[in-house]
Amino acid sequence: MRSIGPLEAIFWDFDGVLMDSMPVRNAGFRTVLADYPKDQVDSLMEFHLANGGLSRYVKFRYFFEEIREEPITNEEVNQWASKFSSIMIKSLINPDLLLFDSNQFVKQYADQLKMHIVSGSDQNELIHICESLELSRSFVSIKGSPTTKKDLVRQVLAEHQYDRKKTILIGDSINDYEAANENQILFGGYNNEKLRGVGQYYIDQLSQVKMVLAGHSQ
Repeated sequence: MRSIGPLEAIFWDFDGVLMDSMPVRNAGFRTVLADYPKDQVDSLMEFHLANGGLSRYVKFRYFFEEIREEPITNEEVNQWASKFSSIMIKSLINPDLLLFDSNQFVKQYADQLKMHIVSGSDQNELIHICESLELSRSFVSIKGSPTTKKDLVRQVLAEHQYDRKKTILIGDSINDYEAANENQILFGGYNNEKLRGVGQYYIDQLSQVKMVLAGHSQ
């Protein structure tokens, strides 16, 4: 069994790491933008799939400003994000979408390591989903957009004064790696073969990993 650590805190991405939510989110973008040309929505989906860790706020702005080449206000971006969130809440409060491997791991270590969710998903939506699925009890905090992931990580580190060398972010996108790297914490790629060789660790199965606790011999 592979060991990682010593650690005192784990930061978790959500979509694709704790929940198999990406197919639902993919469909959500197509649904909310159904009145726009398919080729434009296809271009957004390419951007969305290549940047899984970015928030919907960034993606809707990209759709209108870069793909459609038209201005969009912050208020309009928020309106699109709200429409998207309504669809997500209806579809994602589903325990069958939880990834067994990662959620069992969280349950195993929740009392031993400080855990936080740092996600590109909307924060209010994310909190509602986690509370509805009884996940919240395992995490010290649940953070999401519109704050960027890099800033979320920075904020949590500052608030809790974790040792950066003993803190890891587990994620499935290059944006997760960038957030970890910029904040000088460890990164563990998970559930995305393209991240193999990126950062300090690649985790095939969390059930095959043993986290070494800071200050304890294991």
